[in-house]
Amino acid sequence: MAPLSSAHLAEIVALATRYGAPARVEAHLNDAVFDPLTRTDRIGEVCMVIRRPHGHLLTMRKEIYPPGVFRLPTGGIAPDESIEAGLLREVAEETSLDVRIHRFLATIAYYVREAPGEAAFYTFAFLLDEQGGALAVQDPHERVEAFREIAPGELPAIAVHLEQLEARGDRAIGGSWRAWGAFRAVVHRVVAEALI
Repeated sequence: MAPLSSAHLAEIVALATRYGAPARVEAHLNDAVFDPLTRTDRIGEVCMVIRRPHGHLLTMRKEIYPPGVFRLPTGGIAPDESIEAGLLREVAEETSLDVRIHRFLATIAYYVREAPGEAAFYTFAFLLDEQGGALAVQDPHERVEAFREIAPGELPAIAVHLEQLEARGDRAIGGSWRAWGAFRAVVHRVVAEALI
């Protein structure tokens, strides 16, 4: 993956000015052979921490996931797309909800053993306040099976569950669920810490 463009770097500064300075986290992965890290059609992803009116957070599960897996929704950012545009597009595609960006929570740069000096992927996490709309998936290719609401304090338990997934390869993600789960656990721990 190429480094972030100067336009994306400038946008991160602008988003931090508007929505608060995010935590900056570096995560080191032992295994990076799974979707989305192997995809070349994105510079990274947004993590949509959608806070519903009563204060709970929205999680989702896709039909391909192992039993019991729910997680915070994420979505890819195309190389020629701004982070904010990707965030709002993904919210619309995956939830149909109207949201307001409340806070820029974190930027996470993932590093792998094969290329330790350059980030292999990025996650940009935002706290979003639901403003209206009816929860529904607009894009059937997302294969979202169900939504569930959680209290913010449940995020660490989700991270633990993700880290304990079976080390079984699956064509659906092009790699191991254990490696995928370790990757996905990172943002749940980072968001839990940012929301304290």
